[in-house]
Amino acid sequence: MERRTLLTISGGALSGPAADRALGPAAALAQAHDGKPIGEDFVAFLENTTRELASLDTEQRQRTAVLLDSYLSTVTDLLADGRYTPAIGLRLHTLAASLSQTVAWHRFDLGRHTHASQNWIAGLHNAHAAGDHDMGAGLLGDLAYQAAWRNDHTTAASILNHALSRAQNPAARCLLQLRLARTLAARGGQNERRAVLRALAAAEKHLNDAGADRPAWCAWVSEADLAVDSGQALLDLGDTGRAHQLITEGERLLPAARDKTRGVFLAYHAAGYLDQKEPEPAAAAATQSLLLARRIGAPRCVNLVDELLPRFQPYRQTQDVREFLQLAAA
Repeated sequence: MERRTLLTISGGALSGPAADRALGPAAALAQAHDGKPIGEDFVAFLENTTRELASLDTEQRQRTAVLLDSYLSTVTDLLADGRYTPAIGLRLHTLAASLSQTVAWHRFDLGRHTHASQNWIAGLHNAHAAGDHDMGAGLLGDLAYQAAWRNDHTTAASILNHALSRAQNPAARCLLQLRLARTLAARGGQNERRAVLRALAAAEKHLNDAGADRPAWCAWVSEADLAVDSGQALLDLGDTGRAHQLITEGERLLPAARDKTRGVFLAYHAAGYLDQKEPEPAAAAATQSLLLARRIGAPRCVNLVDELLPRFQPYRQTQDVREFLQLAAA
């Protein structure tokens, strides 16, 4: 993970439908360069539009990458060259942190890990400038997720423990504890059992304590995430029966708007069944994950399923497995 890499974002005018507005980003940049102050209405426009883009279903969000890049460039230029009050500056730094996080996840889903970490680190700088400790903790949590994804669980655990020393909101702490439980279980299995169970218990308590006032980046954390992540951690601890029960329950609880997460969960479920040498349910889960990922355009989910293909080969004479392998090859 490139933790010392700094992000430099080139300027650029915003393109697309928003450019048709009376006061688009290009006009605001021109005014800022002319020494005119940045208005609250324009900042509110950027904030509201960013929230709308982030709330789109997965199938639609995949089409917003270029638009989000241009928004981030606009906000970065405004911070660098614009005139603004301290209050507007805080809002711009907060918006830059949020946009950096969203752009980073786009890069991560495409496997562009260097660019993803650069954007997360840029977001960290902006969260610090805004004094938003929970947002900073969330961005650290994302860097930890990336490290765990790349099987660097020691780095992931270290980052998550630091993030937990900063996070205050219960929903934020829930998400961080779930990620800590997952990475500890993957790192040490039974050797980390007590620490894993402590993290899962803490995550459950924080979720119960979380109200409606949540940071946007973790507003989605729910009973579904608690169930599936707990189940995945328990799989690594060898508690397979309870683990599959929790994973199935979590998949059922997920709303349709989170189909990308469902695809990831199904791939995890398939891997768990393979660990138990149960090829038929593994093929069923992998088939669902692959079809879903292809439909919504989720390359990270496709990659997860592709990584399982060699593990299915010993069972290729089984009808369900054979049909799944044919689908994967299509």
